[in-house]
Amino acid sequence: MTRRGGVALAALVTIVVLTAAWWALALWPTAADTPAWVERTRAVCFGVTSSGLPSLAGWIVLIGEPLGMAGFLLFVWGGAVREALRALQGSLPGRTALAAATFLLIVGLVATGARVASAGESDEWFETSRLATAVAERMDRPAPPLALLDQYGDTIRLEAFRGRRVLVVAAYGHCETVCPLIVHDAKEAIAQVPDAALLVMSLDPWRDTPSRLAHLARAWQLPAGAHLLSESVEVMERTLDEWGIVRSRNERTGEILHPVSVYLIDREGRLAYIARSDPGRVAALLAGL
Repeated sequence: MTRRGGVALAALVTIVVLTAAWWALALWPTAADTPAWVERTRAVCFGVTSSGLPSLAGWIVLIGEPLGMAGFLLFVWGGAVREALRALQGSLPGRTALAAATFLLIVGLVATGARVASAGESDEWFETSRLATAVAERMDRPAPPLALLDQYGDTIRLEAFRGRRVLVVAAYGHCETVCPLIVHDAKEAIAQVPDAALLVMSLDPWRDTPSRLAHLARAWQLPAGAHLLSESVEVMERTLDEWGIVRSRNERTGEILHPVSVYLIDREGRLAYIARSDPGRVAALLAGL
């Protein structure tokens, strides 16, 4: 293999490695302990839909950028690339490397297809849910009751926040798609509104038991004054029903499908809005209460 062929091969390998890294960053499921910088990077680079998958612009970047770089490489050094590939095919180590790369490509495509298919099902459920609305209408009705344990072992009641604006969201610790984003967006919204309180109700009292709340609150990096809430399964299920939080739990896997809605409570303790999770929009609605 000539020096030119070696450089072309190195460039091709770099493109493949960068593409794999981009796709992993964009599609790898997030968890409760996923660093905030990872979520921000994904949102900035690829956008994020309610299913946790990239937005349309994100898919264009993921597909278009690698194709553009590969096309440019072939246009400039097409002969050198073909020479390098022929050289690899002419040796056992080279053929082994090509076979391994092909196998990894197939595995990646299958994993991507499975990830998109599973998230697509959730996204359809989010979109058809009666609570997953992008347009918030003023409701102005008494907020449902709430008396749950927080990460400090204290019983939190909504009445304790009378005179303050309150943002209530629902999420659970084992969620690997939208829950980390819901919590992240809620933290961003609260940071823009002085004196607003954040309450995060667990959707999974089977696993998010009161004894685990402190660990989960640290993993989500909840700010001081925010409360992560849970209780017994019976109490938690009744509370979620009273708040009208639609959900569907897979008894085998524990996965819970739920809308990406947030609940805004005014200073008088009345439910003002049920809105789609979006930090800018939610902050504006809270500021107007």
